[in-house]
Amino acid sequence: MRVTLEGLDFGYRGRKKVLNDLNWTLEPGVTGLLGPNGAGKTTLLSLIVTLLPVRGGHLFIGEHDLSTTVGRSRARRTLGFVPQRFSLAGELTVADTVAYAAWVHGLDRRECGPAALRALESVDLSALADRRTRTLSGGQRQRVGIAAALAHDPRVLVLDEPTAGLDPGQRLRVREVVAGLGEDRTVLVSTHLIEDVAHLCSRVGVLAGGRIEFHGTFPELEALIEDSTEGSPYGSEFERAYDRLIERVGESP
Repeated sequence: MRVTLEGLDFGYRGRKKVLNDLNWTLEPGVTGLLGPNGAGKTTLLSLIVTLLPVRGGHLFIGEHDLSTTVGRSRARRTLGFVPQRFSLAGELTVADTVAYAAWVHGLDRRECGPAALRALESVDLSALADRRTRTLSGGQRQRVGIAAALAHDPRVLVLDEPTAGLDPGQRLRVREVVAGLGEDRTVLVSTHLIEDVAHLCSRVGVLAGGRIEFHGTFPELEALIEDSTEGSPYGSEFERAYDRLIERVGESP
């Protein structure tokens, strides 16, 4: 399912605009969202998952226009969201946690159990279905969060910093899960970890100055490096290109 942003504006009262005439289209697959602190990534995600109302411009989830109340209501059935920070009821089992999420998203009570088992299978946690969530590792908890967002089978999945705070092995497992999810849905991953984007995403968008200043592939971003730019031995070509892009935006009048 396609996500389309057309002239999207947003500002909090008493502050300058956070998003300014933002245009971007997300296609099926895994897309990364990068940007410096304060760029508006959290605001953009909140608009996409309907936590904030669209006040200027248009945002479409498929054919649903999120600038309308009806559009936001209908779009929620097609959306899954894993925030950067979330809590799990420690006494509930993994299966019951995900089944409850399915019920919250509108599934019939009789469908919630089977839906939970399917979601757990998709994140490779079927073997832990009867475990209490308080016994899980950080990486396992993150995958339970993803399963909960998947239980109602959304066509669009939004993940905010899905590997933050995880050790290298846990990050690897979460990346493997997310990569598989992008095979049949639109997945947006917001992260500060360029390594996540490099391993996960076929395309990337860079948010800076209230706009998407770049959208494309890694090679296309790397091509923005000027030939005269000296490379640091401590960063990749992709990191250098990203850093140069942010510098250019900051230099713009």
